[in-house]
Amino acid sequence: MSQQSLFAANAYLPQGWTKNVRLHWDAAGALTDIEIGAQVHAGETQAEFVLPGMTNLHSHAFQRAMAGMTEMAGESKDSFWTWRDLMYRYALHITPEQIQAIAAQLYMECLRQGYTSVCEFHYLHRAIDGRWYARPAEMAQRVIAAATQTGIGITMLPVLYSYADFNAQALREDQRRFKTSVDDILRLVENLDAERSAQVEIGVAPHSLRAASIAQIREVYAALSAQRPLHIHIAEQTKEVDACLAATGKRPVELLLETGLVDQRWCLVHATHLTKAEVQGIAASGAVAGICTTTEGNLGDGFFDLPDYIAAGGRFGIGSDSHVSQSPVEELRWLEYGQRLRLQGRNIASSATQRQVGDFLWQHALQGGAQASGRQVGQLASGYRADMLILDDQHPNLAGLASSAVLNTWIFAGNDNLVRDVYVAGKRVVQEGRHVEQSEIQQAYVECMRSLRAL
Repeated sequence: MSQQSLFAANAYLPQGWTKNVRLHWDAAGALTDIEIGAQVHAGETQAEFVLPGMTNLHSHAFQRAMAGMTEMAGESKDSFWTWRDLMYRYALHITPEQIQAIAAQLYMECLRQGYTSVCEFHYLHRAIDGRWYARPAEMAQRVIAAATQTGIGITMLPVLYSYADFNAQALREDQRRFKTSVDDILRLVENLDAERSAQVEIGVAPHSLRAASIAQIREVYAALSAQRPLHIHIAEQTKEVDACLAATGKRPVELLLETGLVDQRWCLVHATHLTKAEVQGIAASGAVAGICTTTEGNLGDGFFDLPDYIAAGGRFGIGSDSHVSQSPVEELRWLEYGQRLRLQGRNIASSATQRQVGDFLWQHALQGGAQASGRQVGQLASGYRADMLILDDQHPNLAGLASSAVLNTWIFAGNDNLVRDVYVAGKRVVQEGRHVEQSEIQQAYVECMRSLRAL
């Protein structure tokens, strides 16, 4: 296979910032060799600051089209639950063509901001009338097509969604597009398996303990191929915790952990409302906590217990969820700022071995996101995908800056997008801040939104 390479004056390797690194990758998009202490060659592609791309571990792509449209106060107190009703009504109208246009716009934006992989928590399965499409995986395949168009790597997670609430309550009429049984989900996984590649993984997501029973989760877990990722929403809202206690006598995380199923394949999304024992339990399981601070802030969910989780050795990553933001910088900044506000302190995300908050956040989110994706991403190392960000070293924030200060400056100083170029699987998909297919993708999105806003 033909080889390609990039010389980095400073590359963020697993051991941290390293000088004079040449990164080699093959035609399949995998890194093959990392030269340290290299000499620059005349005419070769060079960059000052190169980092691994970030994984967005929790996405509902269709909700990108709702961003900014739910920020009007109602006559009664607004909450996650009133927002959810609006989201359901919106979801009832989206066609396969529209979800592809929306997802492509979203993924393009994510790439431009520094995400190179996404985990798509996909529950918009059925047609508008609630029947299955002729191709049962039509909607999921459209989202995968959008990922392929933009170049982003994707972990597709068809969602098991059988009930409206605990005690197997029947789904509401406005949830008809989400309805799936265990057999439905396994059929979708089977239909999607042909899509699997180095750029595409297929897992499963029980929506929540409200929407999927423990018995169903056991059945899916037993049927799913080993190493495939499993994601679940859990303990996002106090109302959910109270309902779980009323129905089962246990809290959601407590109930799930007691199954003995939770291991490194799992991503527990939000996990906002936890006891000390649950914090310890998630950390001990090896699962990833999927923290989505911009959405959790937008919906009024609450704060993740980050200091205790870090102390317990817990793994975490970040996701943009409802896509009020598409920036990993904003997710990480507000993960830290939320803790500072909650605890009235500073520099929370750190450890005795890593006191640079930006580096601590980026490195842990890389590792957690990669694990949650089930893909070989998140490191500039041989055998991993050649997913790389080149920062704009000419921007005033970074010009002449020592590499040790880059992540702190990028995350905590200003709102300019400092990502200049993005490579995914060794292909440059963003150049000078612009996606290579940006005009075409934006035009399709504008036409899609013109139609949806007319509803």
